[in-house]
Amino acid sequence: MAASSRGFTTPLEFKLRRLESSHGFELKKRRRLCFNRDQVTVVSRISCCCCSDRAFPIRRSTRFGKSTQKEEEWRRFDQKKSHRRLRVHASSSTMPFASPEPGYASKQEKFSPRCTPKNSSDGPQSRDTPPKRDTGIANEEDWGISLLNGTVNESGTNEDGSTWYRESGVDLGENGYRCRWTRMGGRSKDGSSEWKETWWEKSDWTGYKELGVEKSGRNAEGDSWWETWQEMLHQDEWSNLARIERSAQKQAKSGTENAGWFEKWWEKYDAKGWTEKGAHKYGRLNEQSWWEKWGEHYDGGSVIKWTDKWAETELGTKWGDKWEEKFFAGIGSRQGETWHVSPGGERWSRTWGEEHFGNGKVHKYGKSTTGESWDIVVDEETYYEAEPHYGWADVVGDSSQLLSIKPTERPPGVYPDIDFGSSPDRPT
Repeated sequence: MAASSRGFTTPLEFKLRRLESSHGFELKKRRRLCFNRDQVTVVSRISCCCCSDRAFPIRRSTRFGKSTQKEEEWRRFDQKKSHRRLRVHASSSTMPFASPEPGYASKQEKFSPRCTPKNSSDGPQSRDTPPKRDTGIANEEDWGISLLNGTVNESGTNEDGSTWYRESGVDLGENGYRCRWTRMGGRSKDGSSEWKETWWEKSDWTGYKELGVEKSGRNAEGDSWWETWQEMLHQDEWSNLARIERSAQKQAKSGTENAGWFEKWWEKYDAKGWTEKGAHKYGRLNEQSWWEKWGEHYDGGSVIKWTDKWAETELGTKWGDKWEEKFFAGIGSRQGETWHVSPGGERWSRTWGEEHFGNGKVHKYGKSTTGESWDIVVDEETYYEAEPHYGWADVVGDSSQLLSIKPTERPPGVYPDIDFGSSPDRPT
């Protein structure tokens, strides 16, 4: 549901990507990215729901046995076009971050049959594939959560010697707390490969409902991964409005290289239109590391969006790009910076800004450490997203399994305990 940059290859198919920065200055037309912030030629604006095609050179190293072949190739982002476009001009230079190959099978996806054979009808089918980068927060239907009824505790051995287990149960607690859960997993005969997955649904008398998944695995090469996903419904203690929150955390680590990545995503919605979205990401591939943080806040009137990306190598080269925009009733501002630091400590940067007055006039200004500068007022329309492209009505429509969770019946005369100690979570 949110956009993202890619700085690391698809889990465990680790390929060295040389990151190259550009100091050229351009005026870019901004567009919204479609769902998974896949536009990583970071211009001064990245948001959700439709990206432009953009090609840039990336130096890649591919491995053949013990040898390494480097090649220059052009990568092109080909995203689905949204029916809604965001027409905004901004000043910033492009900055490429390495991007993974889309849509190919990872080593773990090929490893599936070693845990649970396809022809095994007794045990759970293997779900040991690792998470994929920059896929945001999945909808509940993508997980296929199907909790077992009653208490189950079973296990078995497949024809190839691999083992499996499946368990389920119900936990009860105070305030009408009820948690239904199902656990399953498998292991190869020699113990070198393993996968685990847990599903759950929770509820209590306050109206709280939660649906979640946690999965992990490892393979014979030493690659490992972990992922968790949650969505919850509750009533805000201060506004009494219904609220739905969704989150996901994902990570993978190579067993043969100094490589790994981590992502944390979250989305929050309430029935009055307030929305918050964000992500934190980190990746490392041998001598290169990169980070990204971004956020979006909508309160039914004002809009705040921001992104901060940076990367570095062990040789001391560092570079990054960041921007922020704030708007209310057609009046607002945008500002950003692109920067680069050489191994010797020499720093280059370009800062830029825009002031939108709401009357068709835009003040644009900026400067760089190489002496360039500009300060102009132009006639230009102001476009920005006053509402999220995916909001309360959308998340309600995609949360039917969460909303259908039935809490335990509350006895007459018994009322839930509600904690009013926490402060409301609102953007400052």
